Amino acid sequence: MSWYEFRPYVPVAQRRRQAQQELKKLKKKGQSVAPVTVEGRTIAKSFWGKSWCDNLERYSDYANRLPRGRTYVRNGSVVDLQIAKAEVLAFVAGSELYKIKIGIAPVKPSRWKSICQDCAGSIDSLVELLQGRLAKGVMDRVCREGDGLFPSPDEIKLSCSCPDWADMCKHVAAALYGVGARLDQNPQLLFVLRGVDEGDLLAGSGEGMSLSKAAPSAANVLDDSDVAALFGLEMADTIGSKASDGPSHASKASKSGGASEKKASAKKTKTKVKSATASLRAMSGKVGTRVDAPARRQASRATKRDHPVS
Repeated sequence: MSWYEFRPYVPVAQRRRQAQQELKKLKKKGQSVAPVTVEGRTIAKSFWGKSWCDNLERYSDYANRLPRGRTYVRNGSVVDLQIAKAEVLAFVAGSELYKIKIGIAPVKPSRWKSICQDCAGSIDSLVELLQGRLAKGVMDRVCREGDGLFPSPDEIKLSCSCPDWADMCKHVAAALYGVGARLDQNPQLLFVLRGVDEGDLLAGSGEGMSLSKAAPSAANVLDDSDVAALFGLEMADTIGSKASDGPSHASKASKSGGASEKKASAKKTKTKVKSATASLRAMSGKVGTRVDAPARRQASRATKRDHPVS
């Protein structure tokens, strides 16, 4: 068949079966595989995922190829997608299994510094930032066309192993939409892709100083009691303090049995608290997860409500 001739149509189910066979070979070579799964017709539901897709669709350079890409990502043709600094690698099932490489230039230091300065004092919580729950003005600045966090066409280099002569083939378009779907699951990957540290946006992080270099304020770091209150857990030390306030005339046998039960309960609680803490820290990717004042007040009220002072 000539390079320029159209290839025969291959049903989606057959394409995916063929792709899975090829991926098994890659897995045997030790390569990890992360397919993109889209439920229904909505590709991205979160703020960052939708903003990524909106950014793609604002450029006329991509307009004529994006619809086929949406179809491909919805039907599960993006069978592997890997996001790293300045690079997206993917495998998309077509007539064959095609390899896609998308290079995205890191954000220029001057541009990132400008974004951080414009947002100075407005972002106190990494959790709220990654969930897109900040003031509209702040999020609009981060996403602004031209000098925001999202790339423009001249910052993107596209490559696909398919015979389509166009840079923006349907397989590349599917991979780009796949990035939006992946940001729903892990929005921090956007900052990884653009080569910046989201901690620089935090209020008080210091000019030109990343969160990893600046010690977080004690007032803005989640401690175990905050985590316990936010997740509705009882802390071990609270249980212990209740035990110490018990009636002095209780029998030795009752004290011994009650202490054993409280000790076991405290152990389980500590495990739950550690798990909850790890979950929150995983969302921000930082050792010290910052929270805003309303969250701390909510935690304090929940603690007082669950453990009233006698």
